[in-house]
Amino acid sequence: MNTAVAVLGALLSALCFGVGSVLQHQAARRASTRKALRLRLLVDLARRPMWVAGTALSIVSFAFLALALAFGPLVLVLPLAAMDLLFALPLLAWRRREPLTRVEAAGMVCTAGGVAVFLTALPSSSSDSVATVRDWVPSLAVFTGVVLLLAPLGARVPGRVRTASYAVCAALMLALLDGLTKSTAGRIRADGLGILFHWEPYALMTVGVTSLVLSQSAFQAGSLAIALPIIDTLEPIGAVAIGVAVFGEQLALTTWALTVQMVGAGAAVTGIVLLGRSPLAEE
Repeated sequence: MNTAVAVLGALLSALCFGVGSVLQHQAARRASTRKALRLRLLVDLARRPMWVAGTALSIVSFAFLALALAFGPLVLVLPLAAMDLLFALPLLAWRRREPLTRVEAAGMVCTAGGVAVFLTALPSSSSDSVATVRDWVPSLAVFTGVVLLLAPLGARVPGRVRTASYAVCAALMLALLDGLTKSTAGRIRADGLGILFHWEPYALMTVGVTSLVLSQSAFQAGSLAIALPIIDTLEPIGAVAIGVAVFGEQLALTTWALTVQMVGAGAAVTGIVLLGRSPLAEE
């Protein structure tokens, strides 16, 4: 455990993901809707320099996230990494030469303050860096089951419902990706090249490609005002749930501390919603 490295890595991950998402969204919105939920969508987007630049930043974001998870628990890292809208919105304001409004500033304060409050009540405890397949089975079944139900629904219903459905699926796959990243990092630290004889890196690659297709399908289907707040809210919630259920991580130890955490989480979600409803995030 190294809290300083975990916090810095998580914040750098949020910065890179926020900027990368803006670039990916602008490129994905120009792609054909007939390629949604297909690998052909990625092939098409790979021809667009803006999307390539955004994806490169997303890869750097993932590297910072892996570094953070190698030194800190999911319950600490993911709330910080979910603050990418704090970086994406000022970039959009700068690109459009528009000042941030009071509502947008309030959203940024709520998000940052809520995450800070949540983390202040977080107990300092160790957790398992890897988990057995048996530990993983319930989470894998629930998350993939929801995705298999929602993705076809999004394909049949256009508009906001499609964007939201794809964004929920992307958030759940990203939460799985976060958990698998932590487990893979733990395996590498323990076994080195022996990681090749474990299942985690192969599951990591499969879930990574799936989450990329789903997130780009969500960006393609509608505005960032719908997709990014859903991802930023559900991904850390899902990752924290995996941290508790799979890795034995702890939230608050007392009722009072848990209440403080819930207030902080509520403030952070409120801030994310306010930021997502900004005209800057709309088409």
